[in-house]
Amino acid sequence: QVQLVESGGGLAQPGGSLRLSCAGSGFTFSAYRMSWYRQAPGKERELVASISSGGSTNYVEAVKGRFTISRDNGKSTVYLQMNSLKLEDTAVYYCKRVSLVSNSDYWGQGTQVTVSS
Repeated sequence: QVQLVESGGGLAQPGGSLRLSCAGSGFTFSAYRMSWYRQAPGKERELVASISSGGSTNYVEAVKGRFTISRDNGKSTVYLQMNSLKLEDTAVYYCKRVSLVSNSDYWGQGTQVTVSS
């Protein structure tokens, strides 16, 4: 069965850093585009960063220069390095496997990131 398990969330101070991990299992990890989304209270879930099977990346403008998405196919893990954290980065962060067929995306359970002084 397909599983995505996020970890690494927690409490950080403004300007601090966290690294999120998402470990995949039950599928050929290297074949899939992987994405990080976040959802803050009262807001819609938004795409934060994405990395293709070939390693190309894209980011929402708000995190460019601060966040880095990467993947280690040998470990079946995608990472989100979050630097220079801001209060507005507070959200539940979700890992997603982008489907190869329509309407078949898989999501992790989410991990809470709280940025507070």
